[in-house]
Amino acid sequence: MLEIIYQDEYMVAVNKPAGMLVHRSWLDKHETQFVMQTLRDQIGQHVFPLHRLDRPTSGVLVFALSSEIAANMMPMFAQHEMQKTYHAIVRGWIEQADVLDYPLKEELDKIADKFARQDKEAQDAVTAYQPLAKVEVPHSTGQFPTTRYCLMEMQPKTGRKHQLRRHMAHLRHPIVGDTTHGDGKHNRLYREVYDSHRLMLHASELSFIHPYTKQPLVLRAGFDHTWQRLFATFGWDNPQPCETVAK
Repeated sequence: MLEIIYQDEYMVAVNKPAGMLVHRSWLDKHETQFVMQTLRDQIGQHVFPLHRLDRPTSGVLVFALSSEIAANMMPMFAQHEMQKTYHAIVRGWIEQADVLDYPLKEELDKIADKFARQDKEAQDAVTAYQPLAKVEVPHSTGQFPTTRYCLMEMQPKTGRKHQLRRHMAHLRHPIVGDTTHGDGKHNRLYREVYDSHRLMLHASELSFIHPYTKQPLVLRAGFDHTWQRLFATFGWDNPQPCETVAK
């Protein structure tokens, strides 16, 4: 069962689990569980995805309840007429909030994009971020006997593929659990010491003006057991409440 965090006559939002694909893909033929099909069976009607989350990322994921509603709402997501808030655990300590404006070249899939242009210009990519908490753990990942980590809040202002993961890697503060852009030593430490086997990136909040009621809508997704266990271990407060707010 998926956790439904919001539902009305127009849309439904769930807290997507880490590791679950949004919909069926020929690139992952062996997979048998998908958010889209699971949600359809759970609520007894077809759903239409309005945006996506990477497979290893958890958090707020919104579906329209008809193709007509999807066609009306899709431009909102495509034109970024909403605010997305993510939380992540990254390597090292970031001391102050900032905005990273660092263009990213389009990331192509070797199979799905094999006929796409390889020489496209880098696209604008902007991420606002701020540190929320720090920890220094008594485990070595290199020359020092301890290792530092930071809890980050991030708000992407653009929607490039793997933008947050690539931007944090560019800052030399890769997100823990990122097997593509991250650092294997830190990923291994979290698996072996903290029993954390996921990407520590969570889409915690999505806020926008409801296209039909015209009221502000704030959708919030709570943190899973891995996150909660790490909060307790590191002595960090849960960074935000878990309820959804319709104003």
